[in-house]
Amino acid sequence: MSEKLIIFDTTLRDGEQSPGASMTKDEKVRIARILEKMRVDVIEAGFAIASPGDFEAVKAVAEAVKDSTVCSLARALEKDIDRAGEAIKNANSGRIHTFIATSDIHMKMKLKMTPDEVVAQAIHSVKRATKYTNDIEFSPEDAGRSDIDFLCRIIEAAINAGATTINIPDTVGYNIPHQFGETMRQLIERIPNSDKAIFSAHCHNDLGLAVSNSLSAALNGARQIECTINGLGERAGNTSLEEVVMAIRTRQDVFNFDTNINAEHILAASRLVSSITGFVVQPNKAIVGANAFAHEAGIHQDGVLKHRETYEIMRAEDVGWNANKLVLGKHSGRNAFKARLDELGVEFDSEATLNDAFARFKDLADKKHDIFDEDLQALVTETQIEATEVIRLLSLKVCTETGEENTAEVSISINGEEKSASAKTSGAVDATFHAILSMVNIEPTLQLYSVTNVTQGTDALGEVNVRLEHEGKIVNGQGVDTDIITSSAKAYIHALNKVMVHVERAHPQV
Repeated sequence: MSEKLIIFDTTLRDGEQSPGASMTKDEKVRIARILEKMRVDVIEAGFAIASPGDFEAVKAVAEAVKDSTVCSLARALEKDIDRAGEAIKNANSGRIHTFIATSDIHMKMKLKMTPDEVVAQAIHSVKRATKYTNDIEFSPEDAGRSDIDFLCRIIEAAINAGATTINIPDTVGYNIPHQFGETMRQLIERIPNSDKAIFSAHCHNDLGLAVSNSLSAALNGARQIECTINGLGERAGNTSLEEVVMAIRTRQDVFNFDTNINAEHILAASRLVSSITGFVVQPNKAIVGANAFAHEAGIHQDGVLKHRETYEIMRAEDVGWNANKLVLGKHSGRNAFKARLDELGVEFDSEATLNDAFARFKDLADKKHDIFDEDLQALVTETQIEATEVIRLLSLKVCTETGEENTAEVSISINGEEKSASAKTSGAVDATFHAILSMVNIEPTLQLYSVTNVTQGTDALGEVNVRLEHEGKIVNGQGVDTDIITSSAKAYIHALNKVMVHVERAHPQV
């Protein structure tokens, strides 16, 4: 019988550290609900001390989730531990994850502490966390570049102080698989009380090796892997949950352990995270990319038709492909709409919000004959976006003609005050953006503009993602509509709203 491998999802914490990927409290709860539905063991909901908003988000997830453990990150500081403890207080199962740097370069240049001081701080922090929960995780930050003798010393002390999970982070994505696996093996063998804790791997993808390093760690004794949906995370990202889960499940001849994950919800989770954060999944992404199960070469197509396993090592249906059937149409009622969204893990905080979403659904049904689950997810995301906006799109008129400049006439509302402007440039989207920008008092730099179709067909919703930079702040904006120009305007306005809301957040590595 296979041993259990714990899946620790940090999409809501480490994933959120991607530039522009910040999530609202309600968005975090939506993602947490689908993670719970997937049977993720531990959900790291945020970094409670980072800001009041982060604290409220962790608290909201802790109260909403019943079947998964909810975790908050905390530096090895009393104020962090106390804030994390308060945030997870109402969780059915709560965890505090505390960390301190252990590599020579981090201790000397960042912490400006001696190794003895770092050990003392780790012990004190773990002991303080026991005031709030018996489920305590300790991470020696930058373990991948730390002296192994010192790692043995501080981890033994942390376990004695009450840590029940020991996480080994490759914080900067520096390790390679055999090296990281050997580090894990040595730590478990050399630390006298290692049997009193579960060892975990947290890998970053700077060299494209996060999944490989994590699996190598698991083969060498780790029984928890920390990962994110779509591999979301700062810099090159984190270990991809879907890749780890399906690698283990597909290669049971190699791995003597398995996870509790219900893989049928992987695709839905991927699309929800992509929709909320604005980080589009590349077509050739393993498991969840649009081309992951596509076969173009004639010889491959022939082989698959004759016997599926000639070129497919797993079933697309097992991770949610082909499961998102047509669910609703223009004649569907409010109860059917709400029931389907309940199945997708979407809950509404008020009747007014539900009514707003249903009205948008009816508008969409008039424009688009076939409505899929992905359409509903995008629609709900748009509803929640507009509910918090200072700037709102009221109307848009665009005139395009081959060989002539394009004209955009835009009306928006800023804090309830209506404004209108027009612009004429070589492109319809460019003219729309110029018109909008002329009505606000900021001049951000456009870093990214991308368009994807939410589902198939020429009447599909078009999802536009915009990334803006303003005075060092990077934000993403999303917009969906059956008209691409309207989607673009919505995405640009969504990003502008984020730029205009100044939020101070601490970074957990500082």
